[in-house]
Amino acid sequence: MRKVRLAHPVDLHVGKRIRQRRWLVGVTQQQLAERVGIKFQQIQKYETGANRVSASRLWDIADALDVPVSFFFDGLESSDTENAETHDSVPADLMGDKEALDLVRSYYAIPENQRRRLFELARVLSDVA
Repeated sequence: MRKVRLAHPVDLHVGKRIRQRRWLVGVTQQQLAERVGIKFQQIQKYETGANRVSASRLWDIADALDVPVSFFFDGLESSDTENAETHDSVPADLMGDKEALDLVRSYYAIPENQRRRLFELARVLSDVA
C-alpha cells in the first residue's frame, strides 16, 4: 500500500512563486526546464508542490529566472492566510493571478514616459473611486 504525501505548505508556496516569476518574465515550463537541465514535467511537479525542490535545484531555477533564492520564500509568513486581504483591499495573492501578471507584463512593455502617465491616471481614478 502506497503512502500518499500531502504537499507541505512551504512546497506549495515555493512552487507558486516559481510559477508567478515564470509567468511574469514570459517563460514557458519547457523553456525553464531547458535552462535548468530537467524535463518540463518536473517543473510542473515543482509548481504544484507535488515534488519538493532541492536547494541546488532552487538555486538553478533562481538563476534561470534572474531572482535571488529568497524570492521564492517572500510572503511565506502570510501564506496560511490565503484569502486574506492587505490594508489596501488588494488580494493577498495578487501575483498568483495570471491576469494580474499579464497586466504587469503589459504595463512594463509600455514606453516609460507613457507608463508614468498611465500610472498617474490610475492613481487619480483610484482616488475618485
